[in-house]
Amino acid sequence: MAVTLQVEDLHVAVEGTEILKGVSLEVRGGELHALMGPNGSGKTTLAFALMGHPHYEVTGGRVLFNGEDVLAMSPDERARAGLFLSFQYPSEVSGVTVANFIKTAMNAVRGPGREISLLDFQKKMLSKLELLEMDESYAGRYLNEGFSGGEKKRNEILQLAMLEPKLAILDETDSGLDIDALQVVARGVNSLKGPEFGALVITHYQRILRYLKPDRVHVMMSGRIVRSGGAELADELEAKGYDWLRQEVGA
Repeated sequence: MAVTLQVEDLHVAVEGTEILKGVSLEVRGGELHALMGPNGSGKTTLAFALMGHPHYEVTGGRVLFNGEDVLAMSPDERARAGLFLSFQYPSEVSGVTVANFIKTAMNAVRGPGREISLLDFQKKMLSKLELLEMDESYAGRYLNEGFSGGEKKRNEILQLAMLEPKLAILDETDSGLDIDALQVVARGVNSLKGPEFGALVITHYQRILRYLKPDRVHVMMSGRIVRSGGAELADELEAKGYDWLRQEVGA
C-alpha cells in the first residue's frame, strides 16, 4: 500500500490556547513537502501534534497514516507505524552512546523477534556514517553531549538514515548549518527517496530546498496553511518575504 499521510482540518491547543486552526495537507510516498512560515505560525506545533506530544491537545480534525487513525496511537505506536520526527533542538543524553541509542530505537520499532543483529547493525552504521561524512568515533560518543549544533543535526539525520521510516517530519533541521553540513544533511534525506518514503520538511529558508527539491511548498500563518504551490513558491518567499502574503490573506 502506498505511503500516505492525511491531515484533515486539524485543530490543536496548548494549555487552552488554540494554535492550529484547521490544518489540512496530504503527503504521499515519493513526495517531499516543505512547510514554511514566520515564527509562531504553528509549524512546530503541527510536528509535535503528529507525533503525539502530550502537551499538544488535538481538539478537532483527524490524521490518517496509510488509512489508520494516528490520533488513536501512542507515540511509540506512531514510530512503529513508520513516523519519524527530527527535532529542532535535539536533547543531550549523558551515559548513552549514539550507537546504543540508535540500536535500541531500531529494535523498538522492529518489535520482538525482529531485532537487528550486532553485525548487521555495525555494517549499516558504518555505511551511514560514511554517507553523512561522520567519523566512526561519533558512534561511541554520548548522545549529543558536547556536540556542536551542526553535529546534533547530522546526528538526527543519522538516526533517520538508520531507522528508515516511511514518513519523516524534519523540524528546522537546516537551522544553524553551514553550507557543507547543509549538503550532507540533504544527501542523507535524498538517500531515502522512493515510493515508500515521504517527508515534510519544516524550514524558514529556501537554501536547503535547493538540494531537497520539494514537490510541494506550503505556507503557514496564524495556525493555518494559507498558500500551497510548487517549488517556485519558496523562491517567491525568499525574494519577497512574508508581508505580501500577509496582506493578501489578511493573516
